[in-house]
Amino acid sequence: MMNTYDEVYRRSIEDPEGFWREAAEAIHWDQPFEKVLDQSRVPFYRWFKGGKLNTCYNCVDRHVEAGRGDRAALIYDSPLTGTKDTYSYARLQGEVSRFAGVLRGLGVEKGDRVLIYMPMVPEALISMLACARLGAVHSVVFGGFAAHELAKRIDDATPKVIVSASCGIEPKRVVPYKPMLDQAIELAKVKPTSTVILQREQALAELTPGRDHDWAQAMASAEPAACVPVEATDPLYILYTSGTTGQPKGIVRDNGGHAVALHWSMKHVYGLEPDQVYWAASDVGW
Repeated sequence: MMNTYDEVYRRSIEDPEGFWREAAEAIHWDQPFEKVLDQSRVPFYRWFKGGKLNTCYNCVDRHVEAGRGDRAALIYDSPLTGTKDTYSYARLQGEVSRFAGVLRGLGVEKGDRVLIYMPMVPEALISMLACARLGAVHSVVFGGFAAHELAKRIDDATPKVIVSASCGIEPKRVVPYKPMLDQAIELAKVKPTSTVILQREQALAELTPGRDHDWAQAMASAEPAACVPVEATDPLYILYTSGTTGQPKGIVRDNGGHAVALHWSMKHVYGLEPDQVYWAASDVGW
């Protein structure tokens, strides 16, 4: 787009609609947007009004369709478990579409909320993308958060389904997640209809019949689900503040603005090119 920070900043301020219209050309739209920036309800700005897209399609499927299915999409390297694994785009597409089928089989549709309470494992990312594939809204809560804090977020997000794991693994201990999840559901005023639990061999969890579903078993029988186009202004995810000074506040990101800004940032802020690897030290729950 431009070469220097000052040029980029000046253009974004002087011509924000033109700036972000150009950035939006890098995204696949199922339906073109009518307006880049809707300022009819300031300060509640709405980006790419009238446009339809699917975030999961833009992250995964379009790369497979473009012949990049065999390229690495996700690299998992866990020193604590000695596990190393690489997901190609094609493999990731298969896992995500099947887990989207699992969620749909549990009644999750466009606009429903799904809470994700997991350690840093590939299934956490697969869950997030599967929600986006269906047009459902995901909310990632830091794995291992105390039950009463998790309950607050359950009550606020009112998830239809919670996705979790039997445990998390830290340098000197194994942290059972399932007992904390069970306690949080008991404390919460709003109860999910179902949970999906990834069983990890370091600490297997006891499942509650009729509510809890084993990840592997559910995936084995799931039918893949296709991408659902959503409005650019429809919510993609809710991410809660820490709640240190009061009730945690849910920050809502929409699909269109998030997709355009993230794609632009990865190229122009982080300087990433195809086949390069991006590594982050942060947890998806933060």
